[in-house]
Amino acid sequence: MYKLIAYWTAPKPDQTDAFEQEYWDTHIPLAEAVPKLNRLVLTRTADGLEGGEPGFYRIAELVWDSADDFASSAASPEWLALREDAGRLVEKYGVVLSAGLGDENVHVQA
Repeated sequence: MYKLIAYWTAPKPDQTDAFEQEYWDTHIPLAEAVPKLNRLVLTRTADGLEGGEPGFYRIAELVWDSADDFASSAASPEWLALREDAGRLVEKYGVVLSAGLGDENVHVQA
């Protein structure tokens, strides 16, 4: 499996509800439309480790069968729409979006 992990910083407290609504109503449907995407895991962090602050506000894990499938998705109009919407959210809410790509290796399964 090939995975993209996107880390979002928090919007300002008075913008959280608006950000969440746009994230779920617009951004997530765009992500779900990306071709060859197998899995989309979304986490909104609430707690940090051992009582600390969480390092990120939201984490999105997008999973493909292979790097080639990701490359195919990345060339699609659906991917372009998702990227443009991410940029819109960044600009509108002043959040930061960081991402990384790599192979998923599962060593412990529940």
